[in-house]
Amino acid sequence: MSQYVVDAPETPAIPVLGSDAKFPVRRIYCVGRNYVAHVREMGGHEERDAPLFFQKPADSLVLDGGTIPYPTMTKDFHFEVELVLAMKGGGLNIPQESALEQIYGYAVGIDMTRRDIQGGGRPWEIAKSFDHSFPCGAIVPATEVGHIQAGRIALTVNGETRQESDVDLLIWKIPEIIANLSTYFELMPGDVIMTGTPHGVGPVNPGDRIEARVDKLPALRVTIGEALV
Repeated sequence: MSQYVVDAPETPAIPVLGSDAKFPVRRIYCVGRNYVAHVREMGGHEERDAPLFFQKPADSLVLDGGTIPYPTMTKDFHFEVELVLAMKGGGLNIPQESALEQIYGYAVGIDMTRRDIQGGGRPWEIAKSFDHSFPCGAIVPATEVGHIQAGRIALTVNGETRQESDVDLLIWKIPEIIANLSTYFELMPGDVIMTGTPHGVGPVNPGDRIEARVDKLPALRVTIGEALV
């Protein structure tokens, strides 16, 4: 039997609602600037350009009820609520017509962002892809909830609504996201896809309590912890 020279890391996994089974996370793909109002608030234009993709590390996962340490190297730490897809299938060049068949289920997630080091033509890696940057709620299988293509998406901070929109307002719809992403990467079971955030993104501070919701899905609740040393 082969052995590793250091202990192998555990596979990050997301709970599945109503089951003892978990969804193993292989990769986390994200879509940027996919709601018109959010594109406008970030100073962009809402022309239907090709989707903007980036990734987060699988071990950036934070589960419901968890605490997100305030990260280093930022003074402007932002939330972005998103609908999350959990993939059971995949492939290259997936046709839009069969894209929904590749989805295992849905969850609500938050794309935590170091806003003050994002942009300016620089890669988004250190702004988006850091430790504890992917809080995610429990997954609901599509066989139980259907395929979510519309419904309220919202986020509150300390009980105050900061983001509120409808999944129907995605610029690139879910089948289009999957089809387009699969032209760049071979999608696999265990991949999750964050579909983009609506307008209203903003900063949080240590002690803040965040609640994120998408209709038909369980809420995600996390707390912002003290700054990492």
